[in-house]
Amino acid sequence: MDDTIAAISTALGVGAISIIRVSGKDAIKIVNKIFKGKNLNEVDSHTINYGHIVDNNEIIDEVLVSVMRSPKTFTCEDVVEINTHGGIAITNKVLELLLLNGSRLALPGEFTKRAFLNGRIDLIEAEGVMDLINSKTEKSRKLAINQVNGEVSKLIKNLRQDIIEILANIEVNIDYPEYEDIEEVTNQKILNSVSDIEIKIKNILSKSIDGKIIKEGIKTIIIGSPNVGKSSILNRLINEEKAIVTDIAGTTRDIVEGNITIDGIILNIIDTAGIRKTDNYVESLGVKKSLELIDEADLILYVLNNNEELSKEEKYILNKIKNKNHIIIINKTDLDNRLDLNIFNDYVKLSIKNDTGIDELKNKIKDMFNLEKIEKEDFTYLSSARSISLLKKSLDSLESVKEGINKNMPVDMVEIDLKQVWNTLGEIIGETYSDELIDQLFSQFCLGK
Repeated sequence: MDDTIAAISTALGVGAISIIRVSGKDAIKIVNKIFKGKNLNEVDSHTINYGHIVDNNEIIDEVLVSVMRSPKTFTCEDVVEINTHGGIAITNKVLELLLLNGSRLALPGEFTKRAFLNGRIDLIEAEGVMDLINSKTEKSRKLAINQVNGEVSKLIKNLRQDIIEILANIEVNIDYPEYEDIEEVTNQKILNSVSDIEIKIKNILSKSIDGKIIKEGIKTIIIGSPNVGKSSILNRLINEEKAIVTDIAGTTRDIVEGNITIDGIILNIIDTAGIRKTDNYVESLGVKKSLELIDEADLILYVLNNNEELSKEEKYILNKIKNKNHIIIINKTDLDNRLDLNIFNDYVKLSIKNDTGIDELKNKIKDMFNLEKIEKEDFTYLSSARSISLLKKSLDSLESVKEGINKNMPVDMVEIDLKQVWNTLGEIIGETYSDELIDQLFSQFCLGK
């Protein structure tokens, strides 16, 4: 990280201003080469300075330049931000001059990566930065800001502190058994402490399910037989004529997607091809994709025709989805009833023609995922698949600790498994990490952040 990096930090296009960010030990020196105004090497830190960007005495633009000296910057390095007039030609020209005068183009997420590597933020806070940029709802914004300001990291740091206290007591007992005034660490005492930590982890995991929903939304698929009204339901839910609707069975052969927001939570809705046996090759590919999506979905809306008896294929699908989050929708209730409703424990009756049942369907989704409960609770959750999987791994390691204690294994053997829990929790916040993980994580960021 000895080199100085530069990148455009605002969206490239026509606008009021553009910001070009420079970070590194030579940031001030490089910008000063192309700046006509005060000597930036001599200005106070955290000041904004008026002047011009010049190239061989030719004025390129009138600018404001912010100078921020290390370590009190985002990257903990010297940082300069050049505020130019917004425009593709101007912005690119300023960046070009910076690159010609000693900086290099930053990689995606490299400013945030430097903030992490220099100890300014941890991995959860870094992921929060990306989530804040990508947030689409007020709830996802609140979730991300709690990650950015370190509230979520505190949960993990407190768990690690609980474990380190146990480990310290074990070490003292092993290294200084002759001292009578130290507290004896027994397997039972360790078990009591581990059980408390286990409860805390399970509580965090339980809340993190809500966090994942807030961040990623609910992946929802609409399935059913051909011509049962799936596409009409999608169009009605998103209030947009996105899916083609005809009386011809098998019209939808590929997935059609849309999304809505319910109580601040995004539903990513997918309309699938009608599920039936078919000799049409293209339609059969669509049916295969529909069946695959069942395993990936967070919520399944299974649409049945009020005017038809249950088919063998529909019975098969009912059995396939019984252990997944699903809602049975009885559509076309404006037609005569030929479907035996007594076989269902719960369902929503709907008629697209008469415009009834959509609000009831939305309320059912709200109840199923406790969306009103999420609204009232705080937003201190883990939300990334990476951190949640590591927390689950920590929980599994705690089980190994408890098994060892129950088998009366020596305390130093129990200590090994407990250290593994501590290390895994450290991976969540980046106390321990691999270079491959860091490169992969920050490559997902936008350029200039």
